[in-house]
Amino acid sequence: MTTSRRAITFSLLILCATLSLAGTDLVLPAVPQLPEIFGTDRATAQLVLAAYVGGGGLGLLLYGRLADHFSRKMLLVSSLAAFAAASVACAFSPNIAVLVALRFVQGVASAAAPVFGPGLIRQLFSDRAAVRAIGFLGSVESLVPALAPIFGVLLLSHFGWQSSFELLGVLTSLAAVLILVLGLPQEEKSSDMRGSYGQLLTDRVFMRYALSQAMTLGGLLTFVFGAPTVIVASMGGSLNDFIIMQVINISGFIVAANLTARIAERFGAENIILLGTVMAAVSALALLAYGFRAIRTRSCCPSCLRPWRSAWACAAPSASIAASLRPAPTMRADPR
Repeated sequence: MTTSRRAITFSLLILCATLSLAGTDLVLPAVPQLPEIFGTDRATAQLVLAAYVGGGGLGLLLYGRLADHFSRKMLLVSSLAAFAAASVACAFSPNIAVLVALRFVQGVASAAAPVFGPGLIRQLFSDRAAVRAIGFLGSVESLVPALAPIFGVLLLSHFGWQSSFELLGVLTSLAAVLILVLGLPQEEKSSDMRGSYGQLLTDRVFMRYALSQAMTLGGLLTFVFGAPTVIVASMGGSLNDFIIMQVINISGFIVAANLTARIAERFGAENIILLGTVMAAVSALALLAYGFRAIRTRSCCPSCLRPWRSAWACAAPSASIAASLRPAPTMRADPR
């Protein structure tokens, strides 16, 4: 594969990954206003975010299985088309229940890029270069939580809450057309030896990688998803305060993500994953202590969360490559 072809494929992968993230971060600024728009309560409005994440979790498992039976290109293009259709439908939701249901569908469709991303990167680059590529991808993805809410605020103030969904629909449709026209690298022939999710659950090393990522990212998302509502409704702040918090913490993520590959080559992926996990635990304890304080200030939130962002930047690239390179144990022959 030529260098230009490799760059085009990697750029398409970055585009799909950022759109998947934008499905949350571009919508975040509108969440505090949804109770007033649809005549519901704050807890129900938060389901707009929870449904997207839940759908994404189901989609990860679904696309992992579908990849054994269908081509990667067809699955990716169809998922982008479904995401675009769900995004446009969200903009015309008549009530909060329909919006939540459509967000679940949108979340399922958003999972294709994260499923196929590691395999594509491994196919495009060597193992060492793949860690760097994932670090770079993480740096680009980290800009989404920082920049998407800013665009979300602008869209919300000038065009209404529906505009963020409409923009997602247009951009995702464009991505689907580009992949359909430009294509993806030829898929490697699959082996007759197949594993299962049950086998992965019994693989202690794989589960250590998976749980390290899941717990770190899960805690981070839990905080970020609730932050706009908490800052605006409970602390008397504004969406600008949330954006400032995101920008401060994202800057640390970008620096750590770009240093991770070099550090991992010197000290080993296992040590970097351990370092990231410890940093996340320290940040979690700091946030817990902040929650029990009698007087809380908005300025403390970025300081407490910053180590967690850096922890994710340290652990994610190394764990992703290490887990994807590890074969499932005791593979069995496919009877087909």
